[in-house]
Amino acid sequence: MINLQGGALDQQEDTGNMASLASQAYRILEEMIVTLALAPGATLSEVILSTKIGIGRTPIREALKRLEHQGLVTSMPRKGLIVRDMKVEDQFTLLEVLRPLDRLIAAKAATWATDAQRTALRACAKAMTAAAEAKELHAFLEFDRECDEIIYQAARNPFAVDIVTPLYSHCRRFMCAYSRDRDLVLLAALHATLMQTVADCDPERAAAASDALINYLEAFSKAVLGLT
Repeated sequence: MINLQGGALDQQEDTGNMASLASQAYRILEEMIVTLALAPGATLSEVILSTKIGIGRTPIREALKRLEHQGLVTSMPRKGLIVRDMKVEDQFTLLEVLRPLDRLIAAKAATWATDAQRTALRACAKAMTAAAEAKELHAFLEFDRECDEIIYQAARNPFAVDIVTPLYSHCRRFMCAYSRDRDLVLLAALHATLMQTVADCDPERAAAASDALINYLEAFSKAVLGLT
């Protein structure tokens, strides 16, 4: 009986460890795609990726499945998995979906944020601003992710979060492809305003801050296409 129980516990630990490794692999690969370290059209090999980032093939495979579900990775005949091409025109359709959901999440987060979450948002706002001013892209992206995670948890709406999470990955990749240093500073300021209004427990201003961020992303996308 003891051995059986021990075996069950070991299996649970192995499963938990595998899920943790898959999550870690996802974060690393998602950032590599977003920052164009894995460029659009790049072929993805489980063996090569496993060696490159030091995580086993099974977690890599799970991470790639998640990335494929989110539309960052696609399967091509005779090529296998590749990084999906980025179409500038898709950005507008993406933002059209993102706007109302992001606004909802911001307002809900401002309503439900705990003291700890509000404190974390204020600290994150300062750190993101500093990273942008120092032109540290990877640090900026990390604080951007942290901002999202805190707000998502505070909003308490997992259905909306599941939809917007991959959309922001696409947005980040678009910004990494076309932005300049001054764009990061502007983005950091807009994010800081959003985080501050959520931390201030002001749903109306948080929703307006969300709109301002999406407005900027739309204007930026138009500039990339030469529409302004």
